[in-house]
Amino acid sequence: QVQLVESGGGLVQAGGSLRLSCAASGRTFTFGRYAMGWFRQAPGKEREFVAGISGGGVTKKYGDSVKGRFTISRDNAKNTVYLQMNYLNPEDTAVYYCAADLRPLNPSVVVTTIAEYDRWGQGTQVTVSS
Repeated sequence: QVQLVESGGGLVQAGGSLRLSCAASGRTFTFGRYAMGWFRQAPGKEREFVAGISGGGVTKKYGDSVKGRFTISRDNAKNTVYLQMNYLNPEDTAVYYCAADLRPLNPSVVVTTIAEYDRWGQGTQVTVSS
């Protein structure tokens, strides 16, 4: 069973930065085989795609609202994916979720669709004050 655990959320002032981490574990889980993604959900809104990274870490995609401010990365040796968030603004306030797509995809493929992801973390709250 694959488990994802997010950390790094918190309260930050507008213009500040945070780095989220997502640690993956599982008995037969080979982390580097799978595409990973970050999503977020604000109160009263649908969950939205933030960033995705291919299994090999070469290909990355971002949601329009975070392009140029957020950076996704992964360390396959540590089974961890990161989301560096810079120039945060109050509209970034949400619960941030890490997700794994456990299909055997080409290592250069990034997944942006919520329905394609098989496993989700419990989420970590990010609050940006004005």
